[in-house]
Amino acid sequence: MTRQAVPDGLSPGTPYAPAEQIEARYPGLAPLDRAAREAMAAQATRHIFPRGTELFAEGASCIGFPFVLRGLIRVFKRSAEGREIPLYRVGPGESCIISTVCLVGDVGYDARAEAEEETEVAILTPAQFNLALENPSFRRFVFGLFSRRITDLMALVEALAFKRLDQRLALILAQGPNPCKTTHQRVADELGTVREIASRLLKEFEKAGLVRLGRGRIDIVNRGGLRTLGR
Repeated sequence: MTRQAVPDGLSPGTPYAPAEQIEARYPGLAPLDRAAREAMAAQATRHIFPRGTELFAEGASCIGFPFVLRGLIRVFKRSAEGREIPLYRVGPGESCIISTVCLVGDVGYDARAEAEEETEVAILTPAQFNLALENPSFRRFVFGLFSRRITDLMALVEALAFKRLDQRLALILAQGPNPCKTTHQRVADELGTVREIASRLLKEFEKAGLVRLGRGRIDIVNRGGLRTLGR
């Protein structure tokens, strides 16, 4: 699928209402008074991004604060050689820490993001976000999401620094869906390694009775064993 570059051509979108549709995914907004929540929903614009759409590129200006209502966004870094290291994923009710940093610090994106599946997002522009940030309840909401995402990133740093590749792969599979619909190349991207090494590890897992490999999928056979290996 051809990727679409959103930062240079984000369409105006359509007004997103009612507020309940955002609140259902982001219950942390409940402390805001009704008028503030409805005003925010009226300002946000709704966008549906097909799978594979590039939502932002490294160095680009921030498009705004996203409320993910459906789907999944993958945020990652890419080296000059084309290798990728995933940083985190943003699903419904979750935040994109890099977007928040860009908005608060008025800087460009320091990573890339793409829609891993068809994704529906309500977006506050930078100006709308800064206005909303004057509300103490909204500030607490934003930085609450921020702190939880920081915890996830610290866990990633720990895994990259101290865990072997097989441990990291075991944790990824143990925490993921069953079956895991992916390819050996995507697994390699997740680990920040090459396809040959990822394939070798997966075959070792299959031989150990932890997984069963299929075309474009990995069936989890022993989730407990994967968790044990990942410790």
